[in-house]
Parts: sequence; C-alpha cells; structure tokens
Amino acid sequence: MIRFRSYMPLALREARNAATRGEVPVGAVIVDRSGTVLAAAGNRTRERNDPTAHAEVLAIRAACAALGQERLLDCDLYVTLEPCAMCAQAVAHARLRRLYYGASDPRSGGVAHGARVFSHPQCHHVPQVYDGLEADAARKLLTSFFEKLR
Repeated sequence: MIRFRSYMPLALREARNAATRGEVPVGAVIVDRSGTVLAAAGNRTRERNDPTAHAEVLAIRAACAALGQERLLDCDLYVTLEPCAMCAQAVAHARLRRLYYGASDPRSGGVAHGARVFSHPQCHHVPQVYDGLEADAARKLLTSFFEKLR
C-alpha cells in the first residue's frame, strides 16, 4: 500500500508561477496511484485568452494526454483553491479518484460552496474530497495577489 504524500507544495509552486505571469494564483497537480506526477499546471486564462484555462482543466487535459485516455481512474488531483463549478464538473467527467484542495472559495467554489456539483444527482462521478491542505499558504498567495491589484 502506498503511503499518503501531499503534492500540495508542487501545486503551490504552480500557483506562484501563475501569479508571476499575472494570473490568479491557482495551481494543480495530478498524480497516479503510484505517486507519479502526470501533470502540473497553473492558471493561464489571461495568457491564452481562454476562460476555461483554469489550472485544474489544464492539468486534466495534460494527464489525459500523458495516459492516452479520457478518464483518470485511480488518479488524484491536488489544487490550491476549491474548484469552481466548471472545474468540479471536469473532475467528475475525468473520474478522478480523489480531490485534495487548499483554500475554500465561498464566493466561487463549486464543491463545498455555490453549486456543490458533487451533491447533485446528475453528477456522473463523485471523488473522495479532502479540503484544507496547505490552506493558509494558498489563501496568503491569493490575498497577496489581489491586494497588489487594488
């Protein structure tokens, strides 16, 4: 059995890289059952002029490409911020095994707040969800980023 290891530090690095690019600092990492990192990404919505270029979606696309399949069974997603409704739905469609996230997002979250995608009967798949990993570090990144914009 593989021991739990948090990949949140790598997701936080991706979030910091996103902030450096002027993107909202959110980072995501996808690992397979053996702990191999399949994909790591940060937000790129501004850079790509693409509202769907959230860290989670980019990581899901990259992991699917790496595996050559549209499903990420037995894979886990680590993301610094509670996924929005779009990203939560992408997690469900990708059939990710587990979702680990850092900071909660009462304003735009789609897991524990807002749409609560995984609690809908129409949701195709519900991953195991673990929140609060490195939440303070993730929150500080976001707070600092938005304070600089004001």
